[in-house]
Amino acid sequence: MDRGKMAEAESLETAAEHERILREIESTDTACIGPTLRSVYDGEEHGRFMEKLETRIRNHDREIEKMCNFHYQGFVDSITELLKVRGEAQKLKNQVTDTNRKLQHEGKELVIAMEELKQCRLQQRNISATVDKLMLCLPVLEMYSKLRDQMKTKRHYPALKTLEHLEHTYLPQVSHYRFCKVMVDNIPKLREEIKDVSMSDLKDFLESIRKHSDKIGETAMKQAQQQRNLDNIILQQPRIGSKRKSKKDTYTIFDAEIESTSPKSEQDSGILDVEDEEDDEEVPGAQDLVDFSPVYRCLHIYSVLGARETFENYYRKQRRKQARLVLQPPSNMHETLDGYRKYFNQIVGFFVVEDHILHTTQGLVNRAYIDELWEMALSKTIAALRTHSSYCSDPNLVLDLKNLIVLFADTLQVYGFPVNQLFDMLLEIRDQYSETLLKKWSGIFRNILDSDNYSPIPVTSEEMYKKVVGQFPFQDTELEKQPFPKKFPFSEFVPKVYNQIKEFIYACLKFSEDLHLSSTEVDDMIRKSTNLLLTRTLSNSLQNVIKRKNIGLTELVQIIINTTHLEKSCKYLEEFITNITNVLPETVHTTKLYGTTTFKDARHAAEEEIYTNLNQKIDQFLQLADYDWMTGDLGNKASDYLVDLIAFLRSTFAVFTHLPKRMRHPQGIKGKVAQTACMSACKHLATSLMQLLLEAEVRQLTLGALQQFNLDVRECEQFARSGPVPGFQEDTLQLAFIDLRQLLDLFIQWDWSTYLADYGQPTCKYLRVNPVTALTLLEKMKDTSRKNNMFAQFRKNERDKQKLIDTVAKQLRGLISSHHS
Repeated sequence: MDRGKMAEAESLETAAEHERILREIESTDTACIGPTLRSVYDGEEHGRFMEKLETRIRNHDREIEKMCNFHYQGFVDSITELLKVRGEAQKLKNQVTDTNRKLQHEGKELVIAMEELKQCRLQQRNISATVDKLMLCLPVLEMYSKLRDQMKTKRHYPALKTLEHLEHTYLPQVSHYRFCKVMVDNIPKLREEIKDVSMSDLKDFLESIRKHSDKIGETAMKQAQQQRNLDNIILQQPRIGSKRKSKKDTYTIFDAEIESTSPKSEQDSGILDVEDEEDDEEVPGAQDLVDFSPVYRCLHIYSVLGARETFENYYRKQRRKQARLVLQPPSNMHETLDGYRKYFNQIVGFFVVEDHILHTTQGLVNRAYIDELWEMALSKTIAALRTHSSYCSDPNLVLDLKNLIVLFADTLQVYGFPVNQLFDMLLEIRDQYSETLLKKWSGIFRNILDSDNYSPIPVTSEEMYKKVVGQFPFQDTELEKQPFPKKFPFSEFVPKVYNQIKEFIYACLKFSEDLHLSSTEVDDMIRKSTNLLLTRTLSNSLQNVIKRKNIGLTELVQIIINTTHLEKSCKYLEEFITNITNVLPETVHTTKLYGTTTFKDARHAAEEEIYTNLNQKIDQFLQLADYDWMTGDLGNKASDYLVDLIAFLRSTFAVFTHLPKRMRHPQGIKGKVAQTACMSACKHLATSLMQLLLEAEVRQLTLGALQQFNLDVRECEQFARSGPVPGFQEDTLQLAFIDLRQLLDLFIQWDWSTYLADYGQPTCKYLRVNPVTALTLLEKMKDTSRKNNMFAQFRKNERDKQKLIDTVAKQLRGLISSHHS
């Protein structure tokens, strides 16, 4: 029952739905009927729907039929009228066709004209669009063309600015065009090209700077020299302005140059062409020689491109390499001053450029980098100068080198570089300069001493006299009163040596200039160097002359006279040094000159050489002695060799009358050296004669030989008594021969009893006779007595004498043994 009700209810819902669909089909436009029909097929009752649709169609057909039956007559009338209209319509169609044909024929040209007009209008529209697009693209192309022109003319910094405008302003407006894409793709390449070209310009600049560093340095040093000269002039005049340009003034040139060498000025050469200036013209500024625009442009370009750090590292690396090359001195630099000058010019040129870069760029180089380079340069420069200056043997070259180093230091000091170490090194070179001066003056002194005639200087006029006195401080009232011609006591080497000592002092003073030393330090330096000159160089030169083999006694005497006067002149040398250094001798720690000691030593050496030479001459004469020790003849005159020897001694001691009085004892005995030489000669002669008598080769001698020897000794004693040199007291000189005299008297007088009896007593007559000497001589006579057959008829007397000799010999041996015990 329930099921039946449910089926009935579902059937009613389906029927209602189908009815709705049919109404929609009837009322809906045919084009929109699809969704309605789809809803039918989506359901499961489309069969029943078809039935309902057929039923609805039949109902409409019946209504149409009813309606037609009702309006049939009207329909027939309408058909009839329609048929009439069709005929008229055919006529109208024909007329329209004919009209259309005529119209087409007549409008054919118009159509052609319209087509042409259409094409023109299209072209006009296209042209207008093209012009608009070209107007939009034209600035891009102009900017690109400008970019290429700027790159072609190497105006890289403006090119980079143009590239930025092109990339950020113009290209975005026409980015959809293919050529713009090509430009956009080409922009990184253009940037790299600008970087490469600007870097190439920088490399050319660095290479040019390296080649022209010496020119830049030379100009900077000329400026420093001119400034120093100007300062010296200002110091001599009232101060009007500042002593030296300030650092700010120095860089005024640079600031003006920055404006002219900004990236827009586009000057690419690293070194400007500047003709060599004459010495009397103003020297151009070192910065005027350099165009730094390549550095500025490259720095700006790399900064804009975000690669500033890369640029800074590259620049510093390359400049460090160049610094090492500049600081490498040539191997032959020490040969000429030009070698040192070129070396200094390159270093100064390098640091002038770096100093300018430091003050005209922001951060390309900094003070720490400059200080690091300068420390390296300073150490290498000082090492190179120490090495190469040690090869210099010419004091003039060392002095010129010192002046060049001072100028080098002053130039760099203007630019703010510390140069104290250079001045410290100059103090080391000062010692070397002193050594080279000493070597040079050694040759000068040697030439003076070798060329001197060792004779007093003769003068024949007042003019000549004043000339000598002007060269050497000499005052002698007695000599001044003497008439012309007259002679100075010293030879020519005295004023020459004195003036050369002054020249040496001047040479030392020259080196101390511009070293920023105090007067006391300069004075101390000069005095120490002069002392070395006196105590070492001059002293050695004098000693060499004195020790020369062929030097004569006259020359030695003159050397003693000369050194005496030079010794007196030492106080004038002290005054001379005081005058040029303005340091009083009484100042604490002032070094004293050792000239007095030097000349005293030389004089003593000359005196010793006189004594030695005299003794050698005596030995030469003694070698001529030819005694016949076995002779029995009694001679009546001295030996010829001894007569010649005495004559030589007399003539020699006559020379000594020219010797001066002692300096320390101006009132003392004149000729003390002559007295000493005479005493030394007599003692040496006596000793040599004693040795000649006792030498081992003389195994036998006779009384006749002793008599001849006694005559020779008497000749010597006669020479001693004659007073060859004044000043000896009584028989002082004869005492040199006392040993020989007593020995000969003992043997000739055969006074053995007195000798043996008084031996050892202070009043002994033969006090100077040594028993050993007496025994030796007695043994020579004993052998002779035994072998002598000349007095055969007196054999008894000979036998008695022989016994006496044996007895005396025995007693002498007893004295000798008792003396030793």
